[in-house]
Amino acid sequence: MASEGAERIIELYQRKAADWIQRRARTKLIEKPWLDRFQALLPSSGAILDLGCGAAVPMADYLIGLGHPVTGVDSSKAMIDACGKRFPGQEWIVGDMRQLALQRAFSGILAWDSFFHLGYDDQRLMFPVFRAHAAPSAALMFTSGPAHGEAIGEFGGERLYHASLDAAEYRSLLDRNGFRVVSHVVEDPDCGGHTIWLAQRM
Repeated sequence: MASEGAERIIELYQRKAADWIQRRARTKLIEKPWLDRFQALLPSSGAILDLGCGAAVPMADYLIGLGHPVTGVDSSKAMIDACGKRFPGQEWIVGDMRQLALQRAFSGILAWDSFFHLGYDDQRLMFPVFRAHAAPSAALMFTSGPAHGEAIGEFGGERLYHASLDAAEYRSLLDRNGFRVVSHVVEDPDCGGHTIWLAQRM
């Protein structure tokens, strides 16, 4: 399943970028309470790295509005082009989060509805990437599945791959890479059923 699904994510979002941008622009910012918790851990005007930023609306848009410079990374050039047109004062990079090496650290790292498209091993390998880009006391927030396993959703009439490790392994990976868990909620009913991890670099 992973070989057939996870490896198609980049190509799928590139082809369906316009559909995704339109759909996301119509959705309410149900993530606001979690973005506020994340932002509360950051220094004033602390820089944020948004991995899988999409077209930056509504999440990066909200954080930019709070005064945080955002560097967004997405594998879809169409998404990044949309970011640049809407927010020319921010930094937008076409790239694969798995290969990221920016040689600088951020006050906050966000991987919302993006990290969970990676297969098991790629997720494990992301934690050193998170650490390499995390300043002291940096906040890290990402979404996962509720339990270990793979799942296939739907986007634009096509199959959309998701995977998750179990909670114990995420906790272990965070700890081994210097992060403590601040909050973890499984299938938050107030946030569209998202399973959310909020951590902070120790």
